[in-house]
Amino acid sequence: MAHHHSAHAHAHGAAADADPRRLAAALALIVGFMAVEVAAGVIAHSLALLSDAAHMLTDAAALALSLLALRLAARPPGGALTFGLGRVEIVSALANGVTLLILAALIAYEAVVRLVTPSHVHGGLMLAVALAGVLVNLAAVWLLASANRRSPAIEGSFQHVLTDLYAFIGTAIAAVVILATAFQRADPIASLLIAALMARSGASLVGDSGRVFLEAAPRGLDPQQVGRALVAQPGVVEVHDLHVWEVTSGFPALSAHVLVGADSDCHAARRRIEAMLHERFAIDHTTLQVDHTGDELLEIAPRAR
Repeated sequence: MAHHHSAHAHAHGAAADADPRRLAAALALIVGFMAVEVAAGVIAHSLALLSDAAHMLTDAAALALSLLALRLAARPPGGALTFGLGRVEIVSALANGVTLLILAALIAYEAVVRLVTPSHVHGGLMLAVALAGVLVNLAAVWLLASANRRSPAIEGSFQHVLTDLYAFIGTAIAAVVILATAFQRADPIASLLIAALMARSGASLVGDSGRVFLEAAPRGLDPQQVGRALVAQPGVVEVHDLHVWEVTSGFPALSAHVLVGADSDCHAARRRIEAMLHERFAIDHTTLQVDHTGDELLEIAPRAR
């Protein structure tokens, strides 16, 4: 007795609550400031400013991808895409993570070159741009924090911008050191710290999106515990082929083959299991095949002559 139960609204819950206007405003802020910063970085010969700009470029890409992902994820399922385009935001998070890792490696390489042969940096310009960057990022953080962060696309963008805020503070400190002591190597040292922050957030985005693509159980949901809860239900004799995975963020799904006693009501058992999965584990998208013990043996037994 196979039965499929789905709460489709969950698929788009995270996407629907997000406010695209806040994302668009944060995107406009970041793109505008990034252009100023690239020019300032070139004029001031500051790698820290250029690495901040590179990080802001990934911020802008993250926000643009988030906006696209939210728009696509809200489309209803159709044709071959029976789950809709909910996973686009996971693809977007993966792309962000990979970009961050590549840029971090490039910045780290350039910083090491500059540590060996330091170049003259204009500390005053570097400090002014870094302080302006702190303000721009605080505004972007405020915009994103008030949007819904349950969506990994928005959470990814939020983490990007937050990392950037720390990076600008580091750049401002390096500029103060250069102005106070003429220690030019403070610039590549700040760049290395920025590269480390980028690598950290990149690795975490790749890890989280990788879990979804590998059909791992959602974080905080233990399949063993779910299995034990299923077997503990009255009338249930055995549970196998239990699969728990995440279609996209906030959309866990479960399928299982459940055997109940020969004298049990399999429909009532299924309804009880569905209610339990909803209450205890917040899983609403379930596919349960409920059979009586003995049924599967009768099917394969040779026919009596």
